[in-house]
Amino acid sequence: MVKTRNVRYAIIAFALCLAAQGAFGDDAALTIYNQDFAVVRDTIALDLQPGTNKVRYNEITAHAEPDSVILRDPDGVQPLQIVEQNYRADPVSQNLLLSLYEGETIEFEVLRGDKTEIVRGKIVRSGYEPHQAGLHRYGYQYRQTQMAYARGGAGQPVIEVDGKLRFSLPGTPVFPALADDAILKPTFHWLLETDRAGALDAELSYVTGGMSWEAAYNLVSPEDGDLLDIVGWVTLDNQSGKTFEDARIKLVAGDVSKLVSEDERRQREAAARYSIADINGPMPPTVTEKAFDEYHLYTLERRTTLRDRETKQVEFIRASNVQSERFYVYDGVKIDDNRYRGWSASNIREDHNYGTISNPKVWVMREFENSEKNGLGIPLPKGRLRFYRRDTDGQLEFTGENLIDHTPRDETDRVYTGNAFDLVGERVRTDFKIDHGAQWINESFKITVRNRKDEPVEIRVVEHLYRWFTWTIPEASQDYEKTDSQTIEFRVQLDPDEEKTVTYMAHYTW
Repeated sequence: MVKTRNVRYAIIAFALCLAAQGAFGDDAALTIYNQDFAVVRDTIALDLQPGTNKVRYNEITAHAEPDSVILRDPDGVQPLQIVEQNYRADPVSQNLLLSLYEGETIEFEVLRGDKTEIVRGKIVRSGYEPHQAGLHRYGYQYRQTQMAYARGGAGQPVIEVDGKLRFSLPGTPVFPALADDAILKPTFHWLLETDRAGALDAELSYVTGGMSWEAAYNLVSPEDGDLLDIVGWVTLDNQSGKTFEDARIKLVAGDVSKLVSEDERRQREAAARYSIADINGPMPPTVTEKAFDEYHLYTLERRTTLRDRETKQVEFIRASNVQSERFYVYDGVKIDDNRYRGWSASNIREDHNYGTISNPKVWVMREFENSEKNGLGIPLPKGRLRFYRRDTDGQLEFTGENLIDHTPRDETDRVYTGNAFDLVGERVRTDFKIDHGAQWINESFKITVRNRKDEPVEIRVVEHLYRWFTWTIPEASQDYEKTDSQTIEFRVQLDPDEEKTVTYMAHYTW
């Protein structure tokens, strides 16, 4: 490997090579998925000769998926084929250059007082860790082995100075030349084949990691009542290693099938136009929406610059006077999941202690219908809901939050926002009988709820018939509704400072 070329000459030659082989357009476009990846589209101005052309393109991200590249003439006039593509994602850095000069002696600048001295040292080991792109193809264990090998165990540089070894750099390294195979940015090296000469504005598309977006909603209630004013934001997160200037950005909401490596999976486990009325009057939409294939596509109306290592928020929904309902649920069962992990349904059925621990908390629930008549009626991407209420002094106070999944129009969102302070529940089992021979169980409960508020409330008492799939309720102190195959619900009306009791018996057979 030749290492005597002047650094400045190498950089100038590199820049001239790029200028001669293609200028890169500013017509960047992004489609960002809420699954931590994006599709990048750009325009490349090429000046090609008949036959094979060598092109180097370095305006790419540091997390590009090389085998996703599509390069074509958008007009379909000039045939264009990538005969060969090489992807380099280890840009020039101090550690990379140290690795390229392993075994050689270079100069180090050392500051002593106000003077700079030169110390010569031999690079025994650089401690450089190569870029991880591509290693995921060979599995998690392979990647770990390669990283350990590259680090040489500790990942520290080893420098020999005056016959002695140092496990750190003696000063700032001064490299005599830029190696021929060094690059300044992540780069595609292409051999392009075409049958005619001429200029071409080619369209480049590829998939990249390091980009994501998510939605968040702020819901504000007045001092009294449950009408909601809703403001929705999308947050764009660019960790791709590239800045996108004045880009057209689209967002895809939905569960798109995307294969990921074992390493990426581990990391994740260790995570129609919006013409809605403004609260103070109509405003032009900043984001438009439409159905796309089996998903929903949101388009930012204005071009925007998304810088590397930047998060950006864009308002995408604003609605007022959205009807909502606040209600209370007492689900009195507290199950120890760790104790019953791996138990079969028949084991649980016959364990007389199962489901007897009481949960005293009464849940506060909020729901609203995502319909046009309710001021919405648009597909809502999954995200965080934050609820606020105005106090008597006009200030907003936070009252709870939760997550919603992707919500189609005309569906209802229901979320838990916390536990009620002035509502209390108590659940006690009063009888349990089992006849193994006749194959039946009788189990009775008493559920007490108390209202310490200054206003009447309704509490929905939820009971789970968890013993078995076939059951009846031969005795109950009041009417109930069967909400699914193993759940019933009692609606209990409570005046201020009132206490009421619900009793029932469940009869199971198998």
